[in-house]
Amino acid sequence: MTIRDATIKDLESIVKIYNSTIESRMVTADVEEVTVSSREKWFLDHSPNFRPIWVAEEKNIITGWLSFQSFYGRPAYNETVEISIYIHKDHRKKGLGEILLLKALNYCPVLNIRTVLGFIFGHNAPSINLFQKHGFKVWGNLPGIAKLDGIERDVLILGKRIN
Repeated sequence: MTIRDATIKDLESIVKIYNSTIESRMVTADVEEVTVSSREKWFLDHSPNFRPIWVAEEKNIITGWLSFQSFYGRPAYNETVEISIYIHKDHRKKGLGEILLLKALNYCPVLNIRTVLGFIFGHNAPSINLFQKHGFKVWGNLPGIAKLDGIERDVLILGKRIN
């Protein structure tokens, strides 16, 4: 397996993996699939030296991805990021999320990142467990702020300081 910086050619696979998580109502607040063209600006707002997007690739097939997203978009928060991890359905529960998360945490000093956040649905126990296993703590609970299929869902903010 290789983890590398994503290129625009990877965007279609990134979007397919993202869209595959919508139906579960566990990972994203999108309720309908997104398009490649609707994600182009998001992709281009990232860069390998500031806010990378990485893809995990096995035998030339993208099996998952991770993105670093600026938090709140103001300069005082440049050392804080939100990370998102998405895994292809055929590669879930095999440790890939953990590999991506650990790579991201270890790479934070290179990017001058001191605080990492994860915004995770309160009912997404696998993701909460993964982040907590690696030192993230619940820093906030936004009760009932998402409504999925008529059900109000909490969003937890998990945070970790990087030394």
